[in-house]
Amino acid sequence: MPYRQTFKRNWPIALVKYAFIAIVLVVTAGAVRAADYTGPLLDAHLHYNQEAWDGQAGPHPVADVLARMQRNGVRAIVSNSRPNDGTKVLASSPLTRQAGVTVVPFIRLYRDRADYDSWFKDESIFAMVQAEFAKGTAAGAFKGIGEFHLYDSANANGLVAKKLMAFAEEKNLAVLAHVDDAAIDLLMANTPSKGQKARLIWAHTGIAGAPVARVDALLAQYPQLMGELSYRPGLTCADAPGQQRLCPEWRALLLKYPTRFLIGSDTWVNQRWLYYDELMQGYRAWLGELPADVARAIAWANGARLFDLPQNPSATGSTP
Repeated sequence: MPYRQTFKRNWPIALVKYAFIAIVLVVTAGAVRAADYTGPLLDAHLHYNQEAWDGQAGPHPVADVLARMQRNGVRAIVSNSRPNDGTKVLASSPLTRQAGVTVVPFIRLYRDRADYDSWFKDESIFAMVQAEFAKGTAAGAFKGIGEFHLYDSANANGLVAKKLMAFAEEKNLAVLAHVDDAAIDLLMANTPSKGQKARLIWAHTGIAGAPVARVDALLAQYPQLMGELSYRPGLTCADAPGQQRLCPEWRALLLKYPTRFLIGSDTWVNQRWLYYDELMQGYRAWLGELPADVARAIAWANGARLFDLPQNPSATGSTP
């Protein structure tokens, strides 16, 4: 049969075939790379520890860390530092205001590394927290306590741990806790409301990798529990060399609880400052996979609501 006649007979099939290929290409292209989130970021887990600034003569002086925040569109930070002087330095510096960065100051329990293993039973820690809360900072009153660690969840029942949880609820302070899921229940039980009013931010949403179903159950049980997502195992999955996407079960959880999650850098060692750009770019990439309102909630609005910040920050500062 001549070519022209063959084509005329088969052209409807060909059109369907090529239309299907075009649709697949469009869908595949969208799956490979969604547009990155471009709005403001709130870094809800930031440390400005002594080794970073060391009296502003360390490797990451105030101007350096603020430049990293500003070029990444980080408009507010939850700052908690060992010792608390680092947070006070950021809160009082005129450079912070010039960069358009709001400091949300937390009282950290650690004067030095020795305090990591004993704070929950050390009465001098509780006295220090009370004194710091009474003094406040140049950025205003302290808004929270932590980050603290419990390497053994049973230590959530330590005398000072109990006092701090009750104090935080009484003063309407948030608590940033690096703990396992068992300790969440114990800490909540030590509040006057038994966890119904406690403003607990779960650092890393369980760095040990509590199953998604367990995270879901805890969020359902405690209405003000928030999950902070730095270092969270299983949050993203490799899609291609050098590319990370939200794992399906985590995407489903974020969509189920869009008002209950925060992002953070956890600059606990100086190396994290060196990779601050990559950390924030990574967040922007997977936030871009979510509906726009959910992405903005996790990136900014949830923290803004928690700490009484503007939902629409001014244009000071830059975004990618």
